[in-house]
Amino acid sequence: MPSENDGLMIVLSSPSGAGKTTLVKMLSKIDNYEISISHTTRQPRHNEKNNKDYFFVNKDEFKRLINNQEFLEYAKVFNNYYGTTRTPVIDRLNKGKNVLFDIDWQGADQIKNINLDYKLVTFFILPPSKKVLFERLSNRDMKDKLIAEERMKQFGRDVLHWINYDYVVVNDNLENCYSKITNLINAETSNGSKDYDLEYIRNHVEKLTS
Repeated sequence: MPSENDGLMIVLSSPSGAGKTTLVKMLSKIDNYEISISHTTRQPRHNEKNNKDYFFVNKDEFKRLINNQEFLEYAKVFNNYYGTTRTPVIDRLNKGKNVLFDIDWQGADQIKNINLDYKLVTFFILPPSKKVLFERLSNRDMKDKLIAEERMKQFGRDVLHWINYDYVVVNDNLENCYSKITNLINAETSNGSKDYDLEYIRNHVEKLTS
């Protein structure tokens, strides 16, 4: 049974290229914070390691895990499957570890809807502008301009899900964005005051979608 000594579930989502994976890695360096490693059917990028960045599996193995109801959440994104298995997450939370999730809005919705008895805080990360986002996507290990353009089209749909998150943070500067997230997590756990301007976020989303 969950208790007050249990860990926190912290979800970071963003449109592709807005920086959530980098932020999750930064947060994981804090004592008692651990990343939930997802399963995926996509191919590893050149700098990724199996069992560290992801559990890379084929579609048959992924479907077996779905059929066995082993996922807390899973989703199909850009023709590949991604999912979080239940047992490792629950084990860590019960040991008082704070678990970080690097997942998209589909996965975040599923985790919210399961209503686990652990505290959940959700963040949606936005880029400062569409121009900056396109530059980030183009400079990543995606040399194919068509892939960057496909992700930009998806951005217009993904950004609409910001409203379903506890907090939205603009990643205009990585260190500042990281500080905002850690301050909000600390405020959540200590019931402290929160420095959060919802009107600013609404205006920023309008600029990104206009």
